[in-house]
Amino acid sequence: MERERLGSRLGFILIAAGCAIGLGNIWKFPYMVGQYGGGAFVLIYLVFLVILGVPLLSVELSLGRASQRSPVNMCRVLEPEGTRWHLHGYLSLAGVYLLMSFYTVITGWILRYAVSSATGDFSGLDAAGVSDFFASMSGDPMVTVGFMVLVVVLGFAVCSLGLKGGLERVTKWMMLALLAIMVFLVVYSFTMPGAAEGLRFYLVPDIDRMMEQGILNVVVAALSQAFFTLSIGIGSMAVFGSYIGKDHRLFGESIRIASLDLAVAFMAGLIIFPACFSFGVPVGVGPSLIFETLPNIFNNLSGGNILGFLFFLFMSFAALSTIFAVYECIVSNTMEVTGWDRRRSCAFNIPVMILLCLPSALGFSILSGIEPLGAGSTILDLSDLIFSQILLPVGAVVMLLFCVSRRGWGWDNFMSEVDSGDGLAFPACLRTYMTYVVPVMVVILLVMGLL
Repeated sequence: MERERLGSRLGFILIAAGCAIGLGNIWKFPYMVGQYGGGAFVLIYLVFLVILGVPLLSVELSLGRASQRSPVNMCRVLEPEGTRWHLHGYLSLAGVYLLMSFYTVITGWILRYAVSSATGDFSGLDAAGVSDFFASMSGDPMVTVGFMVLVVVLGFAVCSLGLKGGLERVTKWMMLALLAIMVFLVVYSFTMPGAAEGLRFYLVPDIDRMMEQGILNVVVAALSQAFFTLSIGIGSMAVFGSYIGKDHRLFGESIRIASLDLAVAFMAGLIIFPACFSFGVPVGVGPSLIFETLPNIFNNLSGGNILGFLFFLFMSFAALSTIFAVYECIVSNTMEVTGWDRRRSCAFNIPVMILLCLPSALGFSILSGIEPLGAGSTILDLSDLIFSQILLPVGAVVMLLFCVSRRGWGWDNFMSEVDSGDGLAFPACLRTYMTYVVPVMVVILLVMGLL
């Protein structure tokens, strides 16, 4: 069967960026900035995104384009005879299913918040009322499972329409709408009375504040965010590399994708921190910043229902862009392993994904008694830990070593592939850095994350 192709370069960049852009940018990035001291964290994060994220993204895209296979088989067709690099394919397949088993649930929550904002469910609620709303929503199995199923069906329905007619067409319009809503919300946030103070916290590095958090803690957190924001290591980016031709060099494409990913995360901070400082809301509250803190802010604004709806609609687009892209990775793997067509692969994966999502969806209600990481933890927390702290870094190290090792694909083959086409060349002088420094950085991240 001939490999499908994306219809345009813009489609590739928007879909690949959409895969990266998601809750890590709009939910995790702002609350980590708040927890780890503001501007200093942002600066260190930017450095790590450049020196770690872009090179690793180039590696993954190169493997996909060179192999013309889905992640489950890409190492199999590139590895030297007698080696077992292809075992990474099974790690990749497990990783995408595990990621979607909890990411789909959180996306369902965001859709529920968008609906609630539009219908005025938050109107008149104080801080305790908003907190109770989240507890009530996540603890209601009918709501969590219902919105989870909606996301699953919607995601595979888009993928079933085809690569160009479904995924590329929908993602293009959704990403353009996401960026338009973001620009509007950023401009509005600048008009708030505490905007200047919020922007100062966000954009001006404060060494004293960083010292309070602990320099090592801030550096490790920034390294972690830069690595995980691009979801490198499970092959979700490689599949889109397999859908493009050799017209453009992949280092430049990686920079464009990472830049778009950074722009969305950066603009999310421009929306959230002026609002927090305008209403005296603590910025270091952690994961509850989006689900419990921001609805309180919208309640105090003129036209808050509309603004709240636009914000959670924007979050929904960001989350769904990742859902569509990673579901495509799942569908591509299924088609390759089974030989089925696209629609049959989508139909097969709908009940599979629903079953995989149920533990996380019910972990706040029926299965709340299961606390795998200690008191107060949930099944979703365990899934996130295994994926984020183990599967991603291990997968990234394997793919990188495969590209630099003589017993793997090898540096010369990697350089030939990454530099095929026009555009910015991958710096050949980075061979030692890629062979020794980057793997050590990822292993440190793996160890520190587990600790």
